[in-house]
Amino acid sequence: MAESSFSTADLARIEEQLAATDQLLDRSYPGDDGSRQPVHTVYVPADRFTPSLAAEWGAQALATAEALGGLARLGSLLGQDSGLASAVAERVAAKLASEPIEDLRLDFEDGYGDRGDDAEDADAVAAANAVAAAVAAGTAPPFIGIRFKCFEAATRARGLRTLDLFVSTLAAAGELPAGLILTLPKVTTVAQVQAMDFAVSRLEEVHGLPAGRLRFEVQVETPQLILGPDGTSPVAQLPHAVPGRISALHYGTYDYSASLQISAEYQSMEHPVADFAKEVMQLAVAGTGIRLSDGSTNIIPVGDGVEDAWRIHGRLVRRSLERGFYQGWDLHPAQLPSRFAATYAFYREGLPAAAARLRNYVERTEGGVMDEPATARALAAFVLRGVQCGAVGTEEVQALAGVELSQLTALAHPRLAHSTSK
Repeated sequence: MAESSFSTADLARIEEQLAATDQLLDRSYPGDDGSRQPVHTVYVPADRFTPSLAAEWGAQALATAEALGGLARLGSLLGQDSGLASAVAERVAAKLASEPIEDLRLDFEDGYGDRGDDAEDADAVAAANAVAAAVAAGTAPPFIGIRFKCFEAATRARGLRTLDLFVSTLAAAGELPAGLILTLPKVTTVAQVQAMDFAVSRLEEVHGLPAGRLRFEVQVETPQLILGPDGTSPVAQLPHAVPGRISALHYGTYDYSASLQISAEYQSMEHPVADFAKEVMQLAVAGTGIRLSDGSTNIIPVGDGVEDAWRIHGRLVRRSLERGFYQGWDLHPAQLPSRFAATYAFYREGLPAAAARLRNYVERTEGGVMDEPATARALAAFVLRGVQCGAVGTEEVQALAGVELSQLTALAHPRLAHSTSK
């Protein structure tokens, strides 16, 4: 071995200089944990939830599609060729029958309003009991929780009380749902998120829950979170202010657009102000493991405008997916067919090329594209997302890419695979 130009002291100095960097990367940039991310979040007023709601939404979604010629026709409306539309339709029909809602948020904020303390107290307790009953009956979506009122002065006490009643009632009923989600809306400062971190920490202590059990989403609905008064970006500080506590950032289309004086006619997920905010969000959480969700469209597939609304929704879903936002909001049962049809088509269309490149990478076969490890991770993550949401089957991945699900997961998240093998 050739003699090194660096002495032991030199190397020790470099290690010392980079110790803080190593700690930062390990603590704040763990990467995605490989768990399933829902493709959407459905919002309903909290008092309207029942254990049968998800099945009712699925039945209504299927009925809407059948009334307009079926799911394959929906696929053609979204630009799918006949073969793709048929394959997608079969999977969407199964999805709407078995798991029509992946993530459900019982809304105590904009979708609920101010009904007085007595009514909201009762509804918070009733919502928790209904969620516990749905989980016990096996009818709850895999991810479920509440959005409570924001931490601005006028609603702070009410939001905290609803959060407390909901979590405390669930805790008293037994083990918390594995997919429990809590959503903090209309965040403007880092301090509000730190206050939420304190609030859930106290709930963990009071109810004997493991530290970090109660994670939460932050809704990005205000320009102050994108650009603060000192010229910095508060949203970029959030992952490091409360490390490991935030599960996702959700973009709020209409509150954010209205805050920037965009007239109602032009408020949209694809307005330039929306794209700018979402690009900042992406940069803020890159490598942190915090997920991203796009917002919603308020153009609902009802009445005579169902087909046009489906085209718009399907296009917006596809646009979000292409830009790295793998989740969005849905507000009505008739949006479920276009959500799943557009999502499934995205993964099924991309599967053959992604699988071929993965096979070439794994088998070290020369192809038309020379992929580096980072690109291989992205290819594997794409295919894995397709499997997790039901767009493609593991047998298809095995046939096309030559990898089992465990190997696919390890390729997508090598750091996770390395840590679990220790």
